[in-house]
Amino acid sequence: MSDASLIDELPGELMMWVLIVSELLVFGAGLAAFMAVRLTDPAGFAEAQSHLYQTGAALNTVVLVTSGYLAAQALALRNAAKRLHARAALIAAAALGVVFLIIKGVEYADKAAQGISFDTHPFFMFYYLLTGFHAAHVAAGVGILALVAWRDHPRNIEAGAQFWHMVDLIWILLFPVIYLLG
Repeated sequence: MSDASLIDELPGELMMWVLIVSELLVFGAGLAAFMAVRLTDPAGFAEAQSHLYQTGAALNTVVLVTSGYLAAQALALRNAAKRLHARAALIAAAALGVVFLIIKGVEYADKAAQGISFDTHPFFMFYYLLTGFHAAHVAAGVGILALVAWRDHPRNIEAGAQFWHMVDLIWILLFPVIYLLG
């Protein structure tokens, strides 16, 4: 019989799991508030949503999922003693994070050109808060992946990939709620 606790069985670092759970709770609360306010003005939210660039958001989904795959592969490569390949996968994952931010920046610039801001409609307040907070996490994740590519111990790669998968998961939740639900 094993004396290991459930916490000991978790892959990766415990404090990274604490961060992930806390971030998921924050984004979950934001999405719940978004959905609650949406109930008060479904037509207004649908009209506001029609100004979003769904194709760009779908492309960003592919970019982040691909990046997450590369981050996961980096750990497998490092464990297989393919250090150079692991570093390349981490750098490619970080580069795709930058691509995500560029696409998001183009979307924000387009909204600004249309005169759409936080106070245009409650939809856009939530849109900017949720996607902006997520973009900040993407930027942090890009830095983490770059740092982990430099200090590429398997435990570091695992922790960096944990954070990056959280970023992926949050986008997978944000994308359909903000861009697709009508």
